[in-house]
Amino acid sequence: MINMKILPGADSAASALQAEKVRMEVISQNLANINTTKTADGKAYQRQVVRFETFMDKQFGFNPSSAAQLVRVAGIESDGRGPKLVHQPGHPDANAEGMVAYPNISVHEEMADLISSTRTMEANLAIIRTSRSIAQQTLAIGRR
Repeated sequence: MINMKILPGADSAASALQAEKVRMEVISQNLANINTTKTADGKAYQRQVVRFETFMDKQFGFNPSSAAQLVRVAGIESDGRGPKLVHQPGHPDANAEGMVAYPNISVHEEMADLISSTRTMEANLAIIRTSRSIAQQTLAIGRR
């Protein structure tokens, strides 16, 4: 993570970028396993979601108002939705009734999450660019 004590906004944005990177990786994993009917535990793949949390970084001293609010991944959890059952009697993973359990993953939902994650990353990159520009302008004032 970038450590910018002068620019806490950029530090917060950098932590959010790291968290969004994990979110994008989980979305990619969900899309890659959309047709996985059997995992190591013998069940259909379960959609995963990322849970974020914010925390205060006390690197700026003992004053809580000067602490940076950062974002981190609190955990990656199963979605909890049950599998979609599809009637496919010839499928190797079909049960006695000919039903196959597929992951309850919607391509549309995953793509919407991916777009949201991309836009969040773009916004955080804009914060970092703006912070850098402000720092450069501040240094230019000091040179005069």
